[in-house]
Amino acid sequence: MMPGHRSKSEKHDGGEKQLRRDPYEVLGVSRNSTDQEIKTAYRKMALKYHPDKNANDPKAADMFKEVTFSYNILSDPDKRRQYDSAGFEAVESDNQELELDLSSLGAVNTMFAALFSKLGVPIKTTVSASVLEEALNGLVTIRPLPLGHYVSKRVEKQCAHFYSVTITEEEARAGFVCRVQSSDKSKFKLLYFDQEDNGGLSLALQEDSAKTGKVTSAGMFFLGFPVYRLDQTMNSIAAAKDPDTSFFRKLDGFQPCELNELKAGTHVFAVYGDNFFKSANYTIEALCAAPFSEEKENLRSIEAQILSKRAEISKFEAEYREVLAQFSEMTSRYAHEIQSIDELLKHRNEIHASYTITPFKRSTSKSRSKSSSKENKEDGQTREKRSTRDRPKKKKWYNIHLRVDKRKAC
Repeated sequence: MMPGHRSKSEKHDGGEKQLRRDPYEVLGVSRNSTDQEIKTAYRKMALKYHPDKNANDPKAADMFKEVTFSYNILSDPDKRRQYDSAGFEAVESDNQELELDLSSLGAVNTMFAALFSKLGVPIKTTVSASVLEEALNGLVTIRPLPLGHYVSKRVEKQCAHFYSVTITEEEARAGFVCRVQSSDKSKFKLLYFDQEDNGGLSLALQEDSAKTGKVTSAGMFFLGFPVYRLDQTMNSIAAAKDPDTSFFRKLDGFQPCELNELKAGTHVFAVYGDNFFKSANYTIEALCAAPFSEEKENLRSIEAQILSKRAEISKFEAEYREVLAQFSEMTSRYAHEIQSIDELLKHRNEIHASYTITPFKRSTSKSRSKSSSKENKEDGQTREKRSTRDRPKKKKWYNIHLRVDKRKAC
C-alpha cells in the first residue's frame, strides 16, 4: 500500500495533524482493482456507514465522508492516474463533489440543492440508504417485465420500482438493452442489481437521466462489445471555470461502462425517483438487440469516432494554447506600439514649436467670446440711437391743433 499523503485540507484533532488514508486502503481494494470492484466496495461501505443508519454517530459520519472522498478519486480515471503517480497533491481535493442523499437532507437543504440545480450547478445525488438496505435484505417487490414490452408508471421521490427481466442464451448473445424515458423531463436513475446468495440485491450499476431533446432518458446497453457513457457533470464543472476548458474537456466524461454483456437468466433493474420534491413519471422497456443489428454497428462506429476525436482534441489543445499565447502577446505589443508612436510624434511637434523668438499670447476662447459679445452690444446700442434720431416724432393727443371758424357764431 502507498503511504498516506498530505492533502490540501488536513484534519486537526487535538492540535495534531492527521494524514489522509490511502483511498485503496479506505475502500479495502487493491491497486489493480477494476472499476466494478471499486464501485461494489464503495456501495457496501457507503451503505454500512450511511448517516441514516448511524444517527448521532460522529465516527460513522467521518468514515462515510472518507469513503465518499476516496471513491471520488478512484472512480475518475484521470484522478486515479494522478493519485497513483503523485498522491494527493496531484488531485484537486478541494473541488471534490460529494454525492447527496436527498432523503437525508431535510426540507431546507433540499430546497437549496434544488435551487443550485436550477441555476446550472451540477448536483450529484446518490440512492437513498433505505432503498439500498431494503434491496440488500430482500424486502422489495419485484415486478416482471417481459422482453419486448414496456411499462409506464409514477415513482415517488427517493423511492424505487423494481423489475425482473429474463433472457435466454440466444438473446444474451444477440445483446440486451434496458431503457427508461420521461416525457415530462423528470429526474430519475436506472439501476441494475446483482443477486446475492442470500436472496438480497446489491447495487452494481447506476445511470442518471439526462435531457435528450424533449425527454429525459437513461439506458444500459449490453451488446457484447465496449459501450461508453458520457458524464455531463465533469463538463459542467469545467464550463463554470473557463469556456475554453469546457470545450477541451467536453469528452473527458466519455468513459466505458462496467459491464458489456449479461448472461442468460433473470436480471433485476429498478427506476429510482430522483426529483427534489415531486414524483417522477417514466416508461421502462426491455429489448433484445437482435432486430437492431444495423444500430449496433452504427453505435460501435460512432463511439470509435468519438474516441478518435477525443485524442485529436487533446493534441489540438496544445496547439491552440500556444497560438492563443502568441496572439495575446501580439495584441499586447500592438497596443504598446500604438502608444509609443503617438508619444514620439507628440514630442516631435513640441520640438518644432520651440523654434521661435516671437512672443505670442494666445487669446482664450473665453476672452474672445467676451470681446465679441461686448462689440456686438456696443454696435447694437449705436444702431438704436441712430434709429431713434431718424424716426419722426409722433404727436400726442393733447398737442392736437383745433381749427376754429371765426366767421360763425358759437
